[in-house]
Amino acid sequence: MAIPVASSSTRTANVRSVKTASATSHSRTDMEERSEISPETLSVQLVEGGITVTYSDGREVFYRGPPTPTDSPHQTAPGKDTHVLVTDASETQGVLLYINEDRTEDAILKGSGVGRVLLTQGEESTLFPGVTVRGGGLRDEIIVDHDLLDGRVFVFEEDQFEEFAYEIVD
Repeated sequence: MAIPVASSSTRTANVRSVKTASATSHSRTDMEERSEISPETLSVQLVEGGITVTYSDGREVFYRGPPTPTDSPHQTAPGKDTHVLVTDASETQGVLLYINEDRTEDAILKGSGVGRVLLTQGEESTLFPGVTVRGGGLRDEIIVDHDLLDGRVFVFEEDQFEEFAYEIVD
C-alpha cells in the first residue's frame, strides 16, 4: 500500500529550486540548483533503540531513539537539519522528507526515495494529509492533526554534534 503525499494548493511540487555553492576538489565553486523532491514510500522498522528506514536504492539509515514524545505544534531547535518521517498504520512503511536541506544533490535524493521541501520564513507546506510544516528561518514548526492520520509522525533534528528524535503525539 503506497502512502499518498499531499500537495499544498499554494505550491507546486518539483518546481521550486535554490542555488547552493559547492566546492570541488580544486577549490573551485560551482552553483548547483536544489529542487523540491516528492518522496516515495519507504520501508520502516521501529526497533529497540531507534528507527531504521530503507531507502529505495537499498541503503539504510538508523535514527537513534527512542523518540521523545512531544506535542503538536513541534518547534525544531535552531540551525538543525530536520527530517520528518510519517508512517502508515502498519508502521512498516512511510515517507521521509528533508526540510530546507540544500546540500544533497537532487539525483541522490531522487534515487533514495527521500523527499525535500524548501520553505521561506513563514511559508507553509502540507507534507502529508494531517502534517504541515511552517518555515521559520532558523527553526521550523511541524503541525500534526492526528484526526487525519492513521500512522505516526517522527521528527529527527541533527547537526555534526548531536541528534534528537521526537514523536509528535496526541
